[in-house]
Amino acid sequence: STGAVKMQPKEEELKFVTKNDGYVHIHPSSVNYQTRHFESPYLVYHEKIKTSRVFIRDCSMVSVYPLVLLGGGQVHMQLQKGEFVISLDDGWIQFVAASHQVAELVKELRCELDHLLQDKIKNPSMDLCMCPRGSQIIGMIVKLVTTQ
Repeated sequence: STGAVKMQPKEEELKFVTKNDGYVHIHPSSVNYQTRHFESPYLVYHEKIKTSRVFIRDCSMVSVYPLVLLGGGQVHMQLQKGEFVISLDDGWIQFVAASHQVAELVKELRCELDHLLQDKIKNPSMDLCMCPRGSQIIGMIVKLVTTQ
């Protein structure tokens, strides 16, 4: 019956951190400007501009597994303080995996996806859904992303 209730930040107070620019804000013209809570702390964006401060536009929230599987840079895994940590972009982005097995599976799935995409680039006519390896990898990714 008593106590403080955590308030959601105002639109102009919500900020995110980028590797190169530090804090950035969602631009007022963005569809997500009035969104005050994101389920994941990670956003991808298309455009970054600097006026009175640095803003991002055309942004979308992204959860952990799509970021690990489709994000740039190499995926690394290491044990830190008894937890298995998956890191991207030279450690800039880090996630704690539920177990060593989950961390290894995610890392291996990312490696397989990278190889599959390299094969597709070499052979553009290749149908990823029709080849057995491609359909298995895509099926695992869909299952992982939709059940997280």
